[in-house]
Amino acid sequence: MSYLEIKNFIKSFDKTEVLKDISFTMEKGEVLSVIGSSGSGKTTLLRCLNFLESPDGGKMVLDGEQLIDADGKAKESEKALREKRLNFGLVFQSFNLFPQYTVLKNITLAPTLLLKTELKELKKTLKEEKKPRREIFSILKERKETKKREIEKEGGLLLDKIGLSDKKDAYPDQLSGGQCQRVAIARALALKPKILCFDEPTSALDPELTGEVLRVIKSLKDDGRTMIIVTHEMGFAQKVSDKVIFMANGIIEEQGSPDELFNNPKSEKLKSFLISNNDKEGI
Repeated sequence: MSYLEIKNFIKSFDKTEVLKDISFTMEKGEVLSVIGSSGSGKTTLLRCLNFLESPDGGKMVLDGEQLIDADGKAKESEKALREKRLNFGLVFQSFNLFPQYTVLKNITLAPTLLLKTELKELKKTLKEEKKPRREIFSILKERKETKKREIEKEGGLLLDKIGLSDKKDAYPDQLSGGQCQRVAIARALALKPKILCFDEPTSALDPELTGEVLRVIKSLKDDGRTMIIVTHEMGFAQKVSDKVIFMANGIIEEQGSPDELFNNPKSEKLKSFLISNNDKEGI
């Protein structure tokens, strides 16, 4: 069984069919790049994978667990959806950092909020076990202090990973676009997702800042991270990907290895797309 299996995803907005029977698989540690023109359905697919949109049909299985069965139409609670979202980390093209928080707090904020939820649930369990109030207070205090130290330590390690240890007390408006995107990557990693997703991670950057972000993504591949990257950087997709999907008009027009898609494309639409992209890059 593959690590991630997507079976027959469909999605419509009003009467417009955006995803039409999308199916693919990937293995743990693989990097999958999704390419295609604007409006081909790439971002909608990514949003469905991250539970920001609900597919109208299809199934998703991750690491042996079925996370989506849109054909069953069973409505899930918001709590269940939140838990499923934790399997994925999403890096947006526009950073979406909180301007009022430092770099380190931006990275540690989500794990800290998750800790509050865990402590509430622990408190409820301890009360159900009829623990004395003083013991409950002591257990919660120790758990909170221990976990907060762990979160701070892991935040520091992530800053080391993206090469911004010296910026932990800086604010987003004091950083370059490339540095902001690297912080956004660290923030997505902080919740330890099984799959890290990128939605055009360099589209909001000046060309000279693109390289630093791509180098971080390449280092994550070297660490064995499982990643899905929606990108317009064809050269990067060719170098970093284990598998590439080309989407057009809501379907997967062609998929395979980077060598197959970039050096021996079979679809006329893919051939046209690559020629158009090369013209834009002046190749």
